[in-house]
Amino acid sequence: MLIDTYGRVATDLRVSLTDRCNLRCTYCMPEEGLQWLAKPDLLTDDEIVRLITIAVRDLGVEEVRFTGGEPLLRPGLVGIVERVARLTPRPQMSLTTNGIGLERTAAALRDAGLDRVNVSLDTLRPDVFQALTRRKRHADVLRGLEAARAAGLTPVKVNTVLMPGLNDDEAPDLLAWAVEQGYELRFIEQMPLDAQHGWKRDGMITAGDILASLRTRFTLTPEGQDERGSAPAERWIVDGGPHRVGVIASVTRPFCRACDRTRLTADGQIRTCLFATEETDLRAALRSDAPDAEIARIWKLAMWGKKAGSGLDDPSFLQPERPMSAIGG
Repeated sequence: MLIDTYGRVATDLRVSLTDRCNLRCTYCMPEEGLQWLAKPDLLTDDEIVRLITIAVRDLGVEEVRFTGGEPLLRPGLVGIVERVARLTPRPQMSLTTNGIGLERTAAALRDAGLDRVNVSLDTLRPDVFQALTRRKRHADVLRGLEAARAAGLTPVKVNTVLMPGLNDDEAPDLLAWAVEQGYELRFIEQMPLDAQHGWKRDGMITAGDILASLRTRFTLTPEGQDERGSAPAERWIVDGGPHRVGVIASVTRPFCRACDRTRLTADGQIRTCLFATEETDLRAALRSDAPDAEIARIWKLAMWGKKAGSGLDDPSFLQPERPMSAIGG
């Protein structure tokens, strides 16, 4: 069991498969990209599957989320999913993706055992998409979403970040579109995970701003804490149901008290929090032929030291050194 000193138990594992991405989102990385991890530093497919096996079999992990960077850029992704699906007990598996390439891979991922996807899409306007991502790939994302829905990777969740002066006026339109398409929309407050450290608390679009905008067109009824559990998103029933919309308010409404996540970076480091500044190295143990029991011990010790909160509610919060692409969302 992965328990910390505050009694929280981690049952949800986020696995970053690569630090690379084929977009250059302004809130994530600079236009010129980043210095990518060298291939020898990345975990191999076998190493990833071994660590997930230890987590599921020995440490009580029940859900595995594959992230990046952009996980669809990982050549062995389908094979990794297929192997994890054969574990006993079988974990629930999901994927967070920008949707580019999902059109051609959705069916294969479903057949391999993937349960559902989260797709990032911040705007319905192609010109705004290009301004936000520095790429002309809006139509590819829409086709990827359609392919995920057709493949049965449901519920298909759409993750949206609103940025001042770019797409901050789109919340109602995005929700109307998501309801029409049968997607579950989740707004995410912009978080301080950009490599260029351009994030500023002042001026960010808050959960309160998002909800106020949505209520100009929709009636929102809180779903309630019992339904939420340890999920990061607060959810509201839209116009009496059945559709729902979520808001992940990591900055203004931290949910650390109910956190059940542990994170594995693409180069084999354990992070107890997305915003942690410390990591615990599992790759070295793997490559020194440590037995599974020793790797599990190291992992449990790392989680035992998890802090009470992310620190985001502290105005003097120090941004983590690694950008989102290297950590996994």
